[in-house]
Amino acid sequence: MFMLGATGLGVVAGAFISRLLGRSPHPDEAERQRRAYLNQVGRIVEGQITDLVEVAEDAVPREKKEQADGRRKLVCYSYSISGVSYETAQDITSLDGHAGLDRIITGLPASVKYDPSNPSNSILIADDWSGLR
Repeated sequence: MFMLGATGLGVVAGAFISRLLGRSPHPDEAERQRRAYLNQVGRIVEGQITDLVEVAEDAVPREKKEQADGRRKLVCYSYSISGVSYETAQDITSLDGHAGLDRIITGLPASVKYDPSNPSNSILIADDWSGLR
C-alpha cells in the first residue's frame, strides 16, 4: 500500500514540478502519468468495448506523429456510473507491446477504472493493469 502511495506521490510531484518550471510533459508521458494515477485511485465499473480504430496521420496532433508513422491505435469503450453513460476512447499506441491486447474484441465486456472525483476520466488498460478479459 505504501509503495502505491509513494508512486502516486512521485507522479503528481513530477507533473507539478514540470508545470512550475514551465515545461509540459510530452503527450505520451502525460498519458502515462494519467494511466498511473487512475490505476491507483480508480474505482472499477463494468463497461463494454465498442470499437478498435487506427487514426490516420492527418487526424493525429503534430507532437504525436513521431511514433508509429503517425498512426495511433484507439480502443473505444462505454460504461455507466450512477445512471450517467460515458462513451470514450483511450490511446493504446504506447501499450502495443503489452500482452492481452489481442483480447480487444468489439462487444465484449471489460472492467473500466475511473476517477471517482471525475467519472469521465477513465482507462481500460494501464501499464500494469488491464480490464480486458
